[in-house]
Amino acid sequence: MSYLPSFELTDQVVVVTGAGKGIGRALAVGAAEAGADVVILARTEADINETAGLIRDLGRKAYSIQADITNNEDISNAVKRIKVEAGSIDVLINNAGMNIRSKAKDVTEAEWNQIFQTNLQGAFFMSQACAEFMKENGGGKIINIASVAGLVALRTGVVYAATKAGMIQMTKNLALEWAEDNITVNAIGPWYFRTPLTDKLLQNEEYLQDILSRTPMKRVGELKDLVGASVFLSSEASNYMTGQTLYVDGGMTIYGF
Repeated sequence: MSYLPSFELTDQVVVVTGAGKGIGRALAVGAAEAGADVVILARTEADINETAGLIRDLGRKAYSIQADITNNEDISNAVKRIKVEAGSIDVLINNAGMNIRSKAKDVTEAEWNQIFQTNLQGAFFMSQACAEFMKENGGGKIINIASVAGLVALRTGVVYAATKAGMIQMTKNLALEWAEDNITVNAIGPWYFRTPLTDKLLQNEEYLQDILSRTPMKRVGELKDLVGASVFLSSEASNYMTGQTLYVDGGMTIYGF
């Protein structure tokens, strides 16, 4: 008898939103390295094509779909295409997200709506659409990319933090509701990672030192540090795990700032 479950994703179909660059691209390529075929959703065609090329270089199939997840019609059309072209949705990774770093007193209604629609509304309706298809196929896995900002108070912007806290709670509720359909729903909560969106911030030495002072491991995350958690939650190794948030944070939440 073997007790070691498989961490491979061979021939699974993994859907990644916001997969054109940064964290989404890393998770999409990591899924392909684990053996999956990958559906790449993003708004920018050039970014989609670049990610697709990296996946095909690994010998896996890449399905490119240009879509805006704040638009429910785009979501519906994307899922219809996935059904036809890929034939399955085994894993959904809700990665698409954004932030506008306004002080609370300066937040506009437009900023509030834009961040909520991207970070929380889009993730919910992608989950809803994909879960229906997963249920028809006997189950699946949903992974939400949350943030430590959903757990502790940070100077990242109140609206962003509210959406990530909402995502963590949404993860629990969806896990409870969809467990009977053999759909697990978990989240990953990153701290600071080097991405095209954070590079400029991290070039500020004072800002970087503030980040490192809150991080027991005294470094920011590299994109490859997230891939293991994503593959674990996508694979059969996490079959008895649902409603949880796995913090990949260099120990930051130990402090509870």
